[in-house]
Amino acid sequence: MHHTAPDAPFRTVLIANRGEIAIRIARTLRELGIRVVGVRAADDPSPHGEHCDEVVDLGSGPLRDTYLSIDWIIAAARETGAQAIHPGYGFLSENAAFARACEEAGIAFIGPPASAIETMGDKISARHAVESRGVATVPGIAEPGLDDAALIAGAERVGFPVLIKPAAGGGGKGMHRVDDAADLPHALATARREAAASFGDDTLFIERFVTNPRHIEVQVLADAHGHVIHLGERECSLQRRHQKVIEEAPSPLLTEAQRAAIGQAAVETARSVGYVGAGTVEFIVAGDRPDEPFFMEMNTRLQVEHPVTEMVTGVDLVEQQVRIAAGEPLALQQDDIALHGHAVEARLYAEDPAAGFLPTGGTVLDLGWAWGEGIRIDAGVDHGTAVGSSYDPMIAKVIAHGATREEAIERLRGALRDSHLFGVTTNRGFLRALLAEPVVREGDLDTGFIDREGARIAAGGAAGEAFAVAATALQHRLPLRLGAWTDDGWRIGGAVGRVARFADGEGVATVRVREVDAPQANPHLEVRDVDVEVRREDGSVERFERLPLHRPMLVAPEGTWVWTRDGDVLVEAPARARRGRAAAEPTLASPMPGTVVALHVEDGAEVAEGQAIVSVEAMKMEHVLRAPVAGVVHVRAGAGEQVQRGQELATVTPMGEAA
Repeated sequence: MHHTAPDAPFRTVLIANRGEIAIRIARTLRELGIRVVGVRAADDPSPHGEHCDEVVDLGSGPLRDTYLSIDWIIAAARETGAQAIHPGYGFLSENAAFARACEEAGIAFIGPPASAIETMGDKISARHAVESRGVATVPGIAEPGLDDAALIAGAERVGFPVLIKPAAGGGGKGMHRVDDAADLPHALATARREAAASFGDDTLFIERFVTNPRHIEVQVLADAHGHVIHLGERECSLQRRHQKVIEEAPSPLLTEAQRAAIGQAAVETARSVGYVGAGTVEFIVAGDRPDEPFFMEMNTRLQVEHPVTEMVTGVDLVEQQVRIAAGEPLALQQDDIALHGHAVEARLYAEDPAAGFLPTGGTVLDLGWAWGEGIRIDAGVDHGTAVGSSYDPMIAKVIAHGATREEAIERLRGALRDSHLFGVTTNRGFLRALLAEPVVREGDLDTGFIDREGARIAAGGAAGEAFAVAATALQHRLPLRLGAWTDDGWRIGGAVGRVARFADGEGVATVRVREVDAPQANPHLEVRDVDVEVRREDGSVERFERLPLHRPMLVAPEGTWVWTRDGDVLVEAPARARRGRAAAEPTLASPMPGTVVALHVEDGAEVAEGQAIVSVEAMKMEHVLRAPVAGVVHVRAGAGEQVQRGQELATVTPMGEAA
């Protein structure tokens, strides 16, 4: 039975969230001696409920009927006697109506007042609020209800290039850079359509486009007694399509004087709306003018990247949120805040960088997290967790702290190297490669780097090593499920080698293995002396010697999951990869787990090469599958159907063979 600590700010707190953030919040609540109530949709595979004292079933259905249902969340709090609700991030965390509903129900909302959420949720009103406190904003034109003519005239005054932004926007939707006045009318029309579709509001404003932009944000804490402090800044410039990938604290760009100035600007921003709680003020900074930060927006909630601030300050931000919500004054003064060392966080996503960062999915068959000095893992999956397309693709955060930035980056790369997750393709290898990039090492960052260089970085994967590791580690076990193993008498220097044929998403490879020295009888052997040749179908050849062999490896129905230093890779037998079909019947497999949102042709129709067949959507990303050859299509999925990555959605019988 749970016993509430006598000095706990609340007896019971409900967490209105899921996944890694719910687990992270629960950890602090339990440390404070607070009883933890979780909520969970009936079909949600997240393991966060295991970290709660009680879990309320929200039923099944779309998000609006579960995690986004204000009525259900309030009812759950009342039913369990929760005195406060922590919304985490996403979901209802920045919903002013939810904050008001908590207040009306007599339940503390662990977040800011509804008025602050509303003001900062509208980018035009937010600009006016911070400008009244002397905080600089990006030069632009921002007034409610501006028509296209007024925006075009304003852009001429601001000067090109400009950035069109929706007033109610977020996540980069509806944002357009325009370099020439002649392109502005069309861009405005496009931005209005996108803003209306995404936010139900087509109000736009225009800002000057900042060259070499860096994304720097400041963590603030404010209590209900008028005290506001900042806890330093985080650099979040390494992002892809406005989605953060790597975050660090402090920024390698700023001097101590610049850090103090941007921190004070964040404090004034919080004061401009009577802020209470933990919040983040985001700035855009030109890389060549770091002494001129421009206010961008304020996130009125806990941020995904809050761990890096916790690691350099030693302050538990969730604890501070809870104490502030309970009415306690801040026990910290600005002079108490000191930054120790450096921290870097990497977001581990269920995505395939080599396939254009498409979302992936599957069931976690096995996983192992690296541990050690300065390493922290905030994970939202466990053994057996099903990862699908219904929720955010971020499945864990790997964070490292070091005395210097170099040490923190090296520890983070090491933690990524020494972790594995089988069953779901992730961006682990991409993250390690990104952290090794010279510009990242040097701290010479900008928000467009991954969009420019991501494809190149992702192409440097370790598929060849995966083939070699799989063949070498399995050569004496010869599992029948791999099928294509043979002893063909291939010899180098008189020794007998083995030949294996494996496949991954890039095709089929023949792997030849010859032992140089007999392996030691040690199951934990780190390195085996082998001579391995991986020959691709295009004739290219890779050679490996003294191959690092770590234990993580798993034979599953889909093939063999192999741990490599640069990513967890699934290799499979060619017959399984091709699903036993003749080459004359090309298949269209779903590139990601998601929902079939459109069938563009009927079953049995004749299609031309390149014609759209079916569209799949996941995480607001739509992918169109097209006929690989001209022929007759056979549709094997229906509109609205939930599909898995790799699931066959259609086949095309070439025209000459359809008869």
